[in-house]
Amino acid sequence: MELTWSAGDRAFRSEVRDFLGEALTPELKATGRGLTSVYCEKGPAIAWQRILHAKGWVAPSWPTQYGGCGWSASRRYIFTSELAAAGAPPLSPMGLGMCGPVLIGHGTAAQKQRFLPPMLSGDEFWCQGYSEPASGSDLASLRMSARLDVDHFICNGHKIWTTHANVADWIFCLVRTSEERIRQLGITFILIDMRTTGVEVRPIVSLSGEHIQNEVFFSDVRVPVDNVVGAVGDGWTVAKYLMQFERGGGVSAPGLKQRLARLQAMSTDLEGFSSRVAGAAIEIEALEAVELRVMSALSAGEPPGAESSMLKTLGTELSQKLTELALEAAGVYGAPFQPHAAHPGGPTPGFLPPNDGFVAGPSNTWTVSAKYFNDRAGSIYAGTNEIQRNIMAKAILGL
Repeated sequence: MELTWSAGDRAFRSEVRDFLGEALTPELKATGRGLTSVYCEKGPAIAWQRILHAKGWVAPSWPTQYGGCGWSASRRYIFTSELAAAGAPPLSPMGLGMCGPVLIGHGTAAQKQRFLPPMLSGDEFWCQGYSEPASGSDLASLRMSARLDVDHFICNGHKIWTTHANVADWIFCLVRTSEERIRQLGITFILIDMRTTGVEVRPIVSLSGEHIQNEVFFSDVRVPVDNVVGAVGDGWTVAKYLMQFERGGGVSAPGLKQRLARLQAMSTDLEGFSSRVAGAAIEIEALEAVELRVMSALSAGEPPGAESSMLKTLGTELSQKLTELALEAAGVYGAPFQPHAAHPGGPTPGFLPPNDGFVAGPSNTWTVSAKYFNDRAGSIYAGTNEIQRNIMAKAILGL
């Protein structure tokens, strides 16, 4: 693996910096800087996505024939690093980072033609329907049913922890189309229009006060058979392909580095604090080395494989460590709940901001408590970190 940037890569980095300097509005920068969730609220996320789409830079990892950039692994990493350094808000990963690659890898020509263009442009916003009340990390136990009725499936069931389902146009779901002796069989990957009769969304308000997660209920929802991705009953294969991208298809080290820099700028006299921050910095450097190796494999057309579990585990646990350090450094200023001074990933029901707009504490403490609470979910979503360690033990260590 080449560890130095080529002249072409350095020129590309300058091009990206120039573009971001012009394209990122003060409002978008403020959103990125004040984010308390891993997800950005739909409004600014779509606004930024459309700017990137107009530039042709919205899907760096997609093949060029589907609207991607065709960049090398190094250029994709440079782009991600510069986005983090400039304070750009994140795009929703459900369409561009998850369902999009699945359609490219497993979808029909008609599905690619129908779904990929509006996914790129931001005209259609996506959410993910995997978890159920009794099926989280043990996803093969899912019970949402889909019964074939001529040219439609009749879907009934209940999904939970569905990010941004309240503002999504489409949801990609795992449903059970048959009962088999092996639970992973008989599962189908299907695309459902959220406006279909029988789809009901109910909010879940998180510990951080944000409405980002939802429950979704399906009551006799009719879905065309043409919306099945891959073969009927073979959805587990499609889901495993998607989860490799969800867990390790992107990079988190650049964003962690930017958060680390903000943490290092916080003034504190806590004993041993600087050494713990230095330890986190070393761990982030190690994570970056693995991410670069995985990106190199992706650029050669290989899926991330079991290393995606390693990246998911290390990335989320390092993120949690940074939130803990930031909360310590903030001290008493970490106590007030002040979403009006931040940019949550969704609305904060029941919160009434002060009439005078007062905010307690210095600006680098305004988001630390909400970010701390939101990040508690990091080691649970996309498959708990305990499950990821089981996957690594089996696939890498052969245990």
